[in-house]
Amino acid sequence: MAAAPASAAPTKKIVAPTVSQINAEFVTQLANKYWAPHAKKKLSFDSKVIEDVYAKEIVKSNQYLENYLWMNYSPELSSKAYLMSICCMVNEKFRENVPAWETFKKKSEHFPAFFKRILEASLVENEIEFSLQEQTVLLLFLDHCFNSLKRLEQELKRTPKLKKFWNLIKKNDEKMDEEARMQAYRERRFLSQLIQKFIAVLKSIPVTGPISMDKVHYCERFIELMIDLELLDMLKFYTGFEINDQTGNALTENEMTTIHYDRITSLQKAAFAHFPELYDFALTNVAAVDTRDALVKIFGPLSSNVLHQVASYLCLLPSLPEGEDTSYEKEFLLELLVSRHERRISQIQQLNQMPLYPTEKIIWDENIVPTEYYSGEGCLALPKLNLQFLTLHDYLLRNFNLFRLESTYEIRQDIEDSVSRMKPWLSEYGGVVFGGWARMAQPIVSFTVVEVAKPNIGENWPMRVRADVTINLNVRDSIKDEWEGLRKHDVCFLVTVRPTQPYGTKFDRRRPFVEQIGLVYVRGCEIQGMLDEKGRVIEEGPEPKPRLKGDCRTYRVFLDPNQYQQDMTNTIQNGAEDVYETFNIIMRRKPKENNFKAVLETIRNLMNTDCVVPDWLHDIILGYGDPSSAHYSKMPNQIASLDFNDTFLSIDHLKASFPGYNIKVTVDNPELQVPPFRITFPIKGGKGKKRKEDGNEEKSEEAKTLIVEPHIIPNRGPYPYNQPKRNTIQFTHTQIEAIRAGMQPGLTMVVGPPGTGKTDVAVQIISNLYHNFPEQRTLIVTHSNQALNQLFEKIMALDIDERHLLRLGHGEEELETEKDFSRYGRVNYVLARRLELLREVGRLQESLGVPGDVSYTCETAGHFFLYQVMSRWEEYISKVKVKCGKIPDVTDVSSFFPFHQYFANAPQPIFKGRSYEEDMEIAEGCFRHLKKIFTQLEEFRAFELLRSGLDRSKYLLVKEAKIIAMTCTHAALKRHDLVELGFKYDNILMEESAQILEIETFIPLLLQNPQDGFSRLKRWIMIGDHHQLPPVIKNMAFQKYSNMEQSLFTRFVRVGVPTVDLDAQGRARASLCNLYNWRYKNLGNLPHVQLMPEFRTANAGFLYDFQLINVEDFNGVGESEPNPYFYQNLGEAEYVVALFMYMCLLGYPADRISILTTYNGQKHLIRDVINQRCGNNPLIGRPNKVTTVDRFQGQQNDYILLSLVRTKAVGHLRDVRRLVVAMSRARLGLYIFARVSLFQNCFELTPAFSQLTARPLHLHIIPTECFPAARQNGELPSHQIHVIKNMPQMANFVYNMYMHMIQSTRHYQQRLLPPPAMIEEPETTQTQESEAEVEVQGTQEDAEEENKVEEEITKGEELKVAEVDEHRTMPEHPGRDSDSEDSEPEDENEK
Repeated sequence: MAAAPASAAPTKKIVAPTVSQINAEFVTQLANKYWAPHAKKKLSFDSKVIEDVYAKEIVKSNQYLENYLWMNYSPELSSKAYLMSICCMVNEKFRENVPAWETFKKKSEHFPAFFKRILEASLVENEIEFSLQEQTVLLLFLDHCFNSLKRLEQELKRTPKLKKFWNLIKKNDEKMDEEARMQAYRERRFLSQLIQKFIAVLKSIPVTGPISMDKVHYCERFIELMIDLELLDMLKFYTGFEINDQTGNALTENEMTTIHYDRITSLQKAAFAHFPELYDFALTNVAAVDTRDALVKIFGPLSSNVLHQVASYLCLLPSLPEGEDTSYEKEFLLELLVSRHERRISQIQQLNQMPLYPTEKIIWDENIVPTEYYSGEGCLALPKLNLQFLTLHDYLLRNFNLFRLESTYEIRQDIEDSVSRMKPWLSEYGGVVFGGWARMAQPIVSFTVVEVAKPNIGENWPMRVRADVTINLNVRDSIKDEWEGLRKHDVCFLVTVRPTQPYGTKFDRRRPFVEQIGLVYVRGCEIQGMLDEKGRVIEEGPEPKPRLKGDCRTYRVFLDPNQYQQDMTNTIQNGAEDVYETFNIIMRRKPKENNFKAVLETIRNLMNTDCVVPDWLHDIILGYGDPSSAHYSKMPNQIASLDFNDTFLSIDHLKASFPGYNIKVTVDNPELQVPPFRITFPIKGGKGKKRKEDGNEEKSEEAKTLIVEPHIIPNRGPYPYNQPKRNTIQFTHTQIEAIRAGMQPGLTMVVGPPGTGKTDVAVQIISNLYHNFPEQRTLIVTHSNQALNQLFEKIMALDIDERHLLRLGHGEEELETEKDFSRYGRVNYVLARRLELLREVGRLQESLGVPGDVSYTCETAGHFFLYQVMSRWEEYISKVKVKCGKIPDVTDVSSFFPFHQYFANAPQPIFKGRSYEEDMEIAEGCFRHLKKIFTQLEEFRAFELLRSGLDRSKYLLVKEAKIIAMTCTHAALKRHDLVELGFKYDNILMEESAQILEIETFIPLLLQNPQDGFSRLKRWIMIGDHHQLPPVIKNMAFQKYSNMEQSLFTRFVRVGVPTVDLDAQGRARASLCNLYNWRYKNLGNLPHVQLMPEFRTANAGFLYDFQLINVEDFNGVGESEPNPYFYQNLGEAEYVVALFMYMCLLGYPADRISILTTYNGQKHLIRDVINQRCGNNPLIGRPNKVTTVDRFQGQQNDYILLSLVRTKAVGHLRDVRRLVVAMSRARLGLYIFARVSLFQNCFELTPAFSQLTARPLHLHIIPTECFPAARQNGELPSHQIHVIKNMPQMANFVYNMYMHMIQSTRHYQQRLLPPPAMIEEPETTQTQESEAEVEVQGTQEDAEEENKVEEEITKGEELKVAEVDEHRTMPEHPGRDSDSEDSEPEDENEK
């Protein structure tokens, strides 16, 4: 990272620079001479520079690796300093979570030689040549290499194939020359030599006395390398993992038991045959000798030589030559035999006995849950989510452990926040008194355990434990409603505090929380429901909840049976106090962040069942085999002919959608070549044998031919609403490929850059599946309720019957539609629709003159259809059908029609009388309309038999709905219930896949029980964008070290699963798109981006449609940090708000402007500035949103003002994914405020910042141009241009502009707060002098700015650039956080 730029403001006292500052300055000077991208004349390569930089141990230098080290690398120049410098820089990039391997694509031919040198250096014994510290750096580099590679397929041992491979290797070796053979031998021996070196270092560490930390770090990094290389997280656990070492297949519990017995019996046989001293052991039953204690007792007394001989009989060690003593220590030999033969505790049993709620022992244990500020250095005892996993059990186990730890960390934060707000103090009488209050926590009035159920057979913990918790809700109505709104399965925490601090003691956040508050116990519980006045649980349902009197509320809660059993055992055996009689606080959490228990329970249930993933997905999920094996082109059950329904708007659209294909239409008449089209595709032999090449020309021609058959949708009836809704979007050819892939069986991955119509593609796939496979059911899963709502609103615009749509979860309240798609909403819809249809049946009965009450129930209506309607229709058909090739008279169709009276309310005339075929189609359409009424009533008949709302909603979910939507959180929460109901589905479509956690993506695949041992899942469509921000992981250790932020979508992309990359955006101006399209494959623009007036018109009052505005230190201060990681920049905040006010004064609607920033601290500061300057001023108002870039992902606005805050270090904007999100939110205008000298030096940001810095870095405005502008974008303005040099000048300009506007209109008299620079103080000569000085300094810079403007826009024509008076310095802003108490939940990334 670059050093902080020198401050322009005069400093009051001189501070001696630190060593790191001197070094940073030294590197900055070198960078400007040799490798900085903005350096004009760079000096030629000098290897001494590398030696100097390495000697000073400086690795944080911008673009040193990219522009100097690797660009000039060659094997001949490969000195130790050169090698180590590259490794240090790569390690640093990994530590900062920045892509590291892109650099090596240039001059990639040198990488093998470089890597070979690394391997050699890591084995060097002589510490003078490479110190242990340097070798630790090399190990870390190797670990990063292996983490980035696909793990090699399971090694083959003791298998018949092995001999074949061994012979092949021998043959190849014989063909090599001596040097190549020795090189191959060294490479094969590398790992074993490295292990021997590790053992030597480990043995050199003394048992007692001082320890060299270099040796400890070396050993840590070695273990980490082994873990990642072998994909093991706990070496001991994984050495006995349930997997076949040869085939890689998962082993069942029975197979593991068999292997264990085989090992013990082979040991007993060896003992019986060769070791008389072990006869007793050989003849004892297995269960008596397979524990660790028993084995140590048996083998402990034996000598080292005997132990070696036993191990050699079992082929664990080479045999011991006669007369020689073993070189191995006895301790090692004993451990070798014991660890191999001891009985292994089943991981599943341990999991089943584990409490799912964290307790105080785990929550505040730093060794288990690391602090949030993980620097990226050092090893942690955490599992990792890499690219590959051993088995599904391994996959689930890693996710279980990480998810548990991450949720524990979040729970710790919530408990600390809520309990500290309650201010528990020691009362005068020795009890607890609460001096504060918290929204999310309440003091407990009473707590009683009401039920402890008997254990299930074979278990030692109760089946369930229930308790009643009473609290007094003497709080604001809104908070009371939140507490009363606790739903079934919501998780709360019961806390015991025994404070030692007297009343009024101030809470100090820097001191440890637990001892300061006096926290003793934490236990989790799950809400069953609130009790009514009679003590019964109030059930959830469509009925309104009863209103309870008073403020006391009692909740029935489920406690964790495992935890209860452990606590009670501890109380009885050790005389400990009863935890359940001590609770005095109950804490709830925000529902969106509180799903951890259900997810953990779901993972645990999956590990206890045979988790059946479809065969075609199994290997891909584990990361093995051919990554493209689940692509539709390789699936054995490809579908040749598909109806694309309303996907294509015309035959020309269809032809444009399949470039490179010959289109053969089955009808020649152009008038008949109209959609909808059915397309027959050439099917390639998926996993067939290799075909011969000769005579393939005809076949290749055939393989490129599509047979297109236009077909007519049958008439659905005479009413206007019978006409099907049509798609109106002209999809691009890549969107069509995504739709085609989504309709075929297999795995479809669609990468959708910003604005490329991901949702439209998703909705069209859903619609096409619905029409092509009416018997199949599709599950829609998204990350957020907002995305689900967008999908639903678009689905409703297509030809999908409303009764087949269902929305699960609690987000349906946000749907911007009058229709309710929730379970009970759909039940009410069905019941209302049933009455509506029965009324239609009554009208039909009346029109036909049939007596009786046939429209009473669905059953009577069914009989009526069968005996009255069908008989009349069949009689009618017999009269008007074609007989003996003779077509009846066209008037017969109308005159014999039996339902004229019923259709009297349809547009008349019903029959056109033009041709027999047309009128017959209309008659059949009328009958289809009638038939549909009775078909629906037959479907609704179950609702007459099922009486309760719950039963009806279950029937709807399992039988009626064809398209079921939910969030990934809801899927994890409700998996158990869905599986029990017998929920079934055939297709899954996931939106926002790259934002969903790995495990939350996996769970929706398993929401149904397998049929005959196979999953019925046919299609999995994932739509997302891995170039935007990943799932939010608050703890940096889990995010960086454990790679928990990697979504399944991203992992699939990394492994090489084929993707369809959408390549045309329709959101932003083409110029704005260029700021981020370099991150994507061939991302272009849709035609309307160049053609529509809003994209062609200039932004009123601005010379440019986007601009990077340099903001220097203000009052000698750039970024500030009032709390750790809470960054603010007052100069930028005031500048952003001033620009917002300027835009509003020109006439821009405030709701079309959003202000974004990269840090929470700055967000709060900008909100404060808005409140002070313009928030309550009706002439200006508030922007649409002031939020962080991370929170704004998935949203957009016309104009974005962006503050980058940092002035000392680039910070987390180095993550290119955050940059892409920041640059892609604006449609028409983007104005960025930043310290340019800092960001332009950052290699990762270069593609965007090189475009931004090509324009002037001072704001260019045209204040006399009003919104909307008449000027075209890029056109020379006729008005005068003003160059704003700094923030005080802009603030003053806006103030004067506002006052001028008020005076000229005279109708509105609200005073505006004076600009920050307007301070009442006497003007001194000194101030005037310093201002004059600033003017002189600025002249040269301004001349350069003006030159740039002239070059870019006027091409020789002169611009009148008005200089606005500079203003005096601005007072420091207090920077209070007005809304930090109750602000939206934040992401850790935004801190």
